[in-house]
Amino acid sequence: MKTSRTASALAILAVLAVAGCGNDKAPVASGDQNGDKSPLAEYMGEGFVSSSGGGGFKVALRAGGGQQPSEEELAKQRKVEDATAACMKTAGFEYVAVPPEQNAKSKFTDAFNLPPDKFAQQYGYGISTIDWSKAGDDDTNPNTKIRNALSPAAQKAYDKALNGPNANGSGAVVIQGGGDSRTNSGKQDLGCRGKSVEQVYGKGQDRAADFKKFDSLFKDIQALQKRIDSDQRVVDATSAWSDCMADAGHAGFKKVDDPRTKVQQKLDALTGSTPPAKGGPGKTITGPPSFDKVDSAKLSELRKFEIDLAVADQKCKAKGYDDAYKKVQYDAEKEFVDQHKAELESYRDEMANR
Repeated sequence: MKTSRTASALAILAVLAVAGCGNDKAPVASGDQNGDKSPLAEYMGEGFVSSSGGGGFKVALRAGGGQQPSEEELAKQRKVEDATAACMKTAGFEYVAVPPEQNAKSKFTDAFNLPPDKFAQQYGYGISTIDWSKAGDDDTNPNTKIRNALSPAAQKAYDKALNGPNANGSGAVVIQGGGDSRTNSGKQDLGCRGKSVEQVYGKGQDRAADFKKFDSLFKDIQALQKRIDSDQRVVDATSAWSDCMADAGHAGFKKVDDPRTKVQQKLDALTGSTPPAKGGPGKTITGPPSFDKVDSAKLSELRKFEIDLAVADQKCKAKGYDDAYKKVQYDAEKEFVDQHKAELESYRDEMANR
């Protein structure tokens, strides 16, 4: 996900509203990233990653490690839970407000805390090897037990009340233009959770206005990424990486994001999640697809392909690409920070007050 940070920051709240499971692509595994912060990450926040994978600046959803949320942020999350419980009660359903501390450890945390080489060996990129639609399945969550005890029809009504009319049990929401899924104001109806997030964090249009003043900064950051990618040292390192991949039996990859993209495309084809043709009807699914109906033999084959590819990718990057990219990145970011310090400090202060 390339940074427009405006969209990314607002998307974080959208993720909370949709069920805590979030993205239609697998989160960036912490095993893929360096443990230290880059100069720019010091200002842009914990989720900000300038990946040596060449994918540009990303906002990563990380399950393991990382900075713990502040007490102020935890307090806001508690308010969202309390408001959700009250809203669900009004709708005729039981919902238990879950303290955010209880959700601190994801079921995938142990995987994300693996070293990069171990992660690749077991999970590849974490795309087809982890069923992200099951990320929210937590037997310790009282609301999972409450929902599971309901009849299928009641579960559907529960999901609608919690996350809106287009929600399903995994927290995915189908968003499409018009229709009865929108409120009288024309907004997408995200149910009690969406209403609660808005109550605590404010309306989306207001948050967008707050971040509008940073548009120039975000554009400068995108330009910075292009300068890093086009640096001759990175270009030479990418070429060496490509040759290494070919020697390992994976020819044809010219950009370091290509292997991950290839796996994602194969998975999209298996799950039927391939984007509609250009000009076709608009339809976006927020939330990862389930593997429940995927051909098990084909999924197993894809997982083997992903792991073999990721292991070769990780080894080839470690031979010189990672060090070369990090050197260029840190030098460029340090210069950028020196030139944009006032704007970055303003952005950091704004984020701290979210």
